[in-house]
Amino acid sequence: MSEKAKIVLDNKEHDLPVVTGSENENAIDISKLRASTGYITIDPGYKNTGATKSAITFLDGEKGILRYRGYPIEQLAANASFMEVAYLLIYGELPNAIELQLFERSIKRHTLVHEDMKRFFEAYPAKAHPMGVLSSMVSSLATFYPESQNPDRNSEAVNLTIHRLIAKLPTLAAWSYKNSMRHPFMYPHNKLDYCENFLNMMFSMPTEDYEIDPVIVDALNKLLILHADHEQNCSTSTVRIVGSSQANLYSSISAGICALWGPLHGGANQKVIEMLLKIHIDGGNVDKWVEKAKDKNDPFRLMGFGHRVYKNFDPRAKIIKKSCDDVLEKLGVNDPLLDIAKKLEKVALEDDYFKERNLYPNVDFYSGIIYKALRIPTEMFTVMFAIGRLPGWIAQWKEMTENGEPIGRPRQIYTGYNDRDYVDVSKRK
Repeated sequence: MSEKAKIVLDNKEHDLPVVTGSENENAIDISKLRASTGYITIDPGYKNTGATKSAITFLDGEKGILRYRGYPIEQLAANASFMEVAYLLIYGELPNAIELQLFERSIKRHTLVHEDMKRFFEAYPAKAHPMGVLSSMVSSLATFYPESQNPDRNSEAVNLTIHRLIAKLPTLAAWSYKNSMRHPFMYPHNKLDYCENFLNMMFSMPTEDYEIDPVIVDALNKLLILHADHEQNCSTSTVRIVGSSQANLYSSISAGICALWGPLHGGANQKVIEMLLKIHIDGGNVDKWVEKAKDKNDPFRLMGFGHRVYKNFDPRAKIIKKSCDDVLEKLGVNDPLLDIAKKLEKVALEDDYFKERNLYPNVDFYSGIIYKALRIPTEMFTVMFAIGRLPGWIAQWKEMTENGEPIGRPRQIYTGYNDRDYVDVSKRK
């Protein structure tokens, strides 16, 4: 017999089904609670609410586990390309050699964007935030491909939309950067792989080719893999709830980009650099700021240390630390902010105060350092995050659509005025 939970309301007992996942996660199914009792649950921020069942990503913050479709993140980051991981997330299995070749070929066929979209970029001011530009441009893709606006269609058409979006996002991202610099746009070169192509569009100029360094390409490949999905977070849930209205994929992803833009979500690595700059401007005394972080009465907090989900360690941070060290050594960057970062890292890894509280450097800390070393502007950090997260968003949208999940419609407890009568403006006090 299936396990059940019991709840007593108004002296009446109600049975609620218990659902168990493949990793023995347990949940109480309250989907019929309101219909049978008239009650709903309150869960601010949905911290304890499972809005869906998903076979994409498993995350155990207590044990520091992250798996995509059952594959440990450590194995994927060490051995796979970002294109392999994208295929895995979207289609459920790692591709064989032929499948990967066809997937990569299809992506390369769609890297160009319509020339008319250049006019949109030209209309944005130079100081427009790249995330705002990127979100708008992704949403506008639906107007160039009107056939994509009905997600309930054959898989071939959906696949075409998916491949177009994966192919075009790096182009739009790089162009948003070029627009902010008022530099000429660089077109994609399909002889290059996904990461190489993006770096080339970002940093090459008509008069100067960008030298593609395998150490940097490898670091970017790992960063994109580490960011590819992270279960039902704010932006992923946004993609799913927008998609639940049967909005097209472009609009759903655009909404996800907007959610990721927030400083409490995708902006964490940007906050790391801003913190390092603050310490530098103050004189660079790391010990002083470490003591401020330890002081409970001081509002200062170290950014990029600890994680709200991972309670012991962030498995992604262990992976990217090596790439971070390799990039800094390869580039030989002489930057006072990076010197401060390395000192903070040493403190966090050796100081008992930080070790006892599990305030370890997380993936945002190391990704911020890498992007800074690559001369990527801080406002572009969340754009980089969005490129990595795209396959996960697509996989979540695709899973929700294929499962025929209902439109998202959270409830509320009303706390406003009770019924009252309208008073003419001449009689109001």
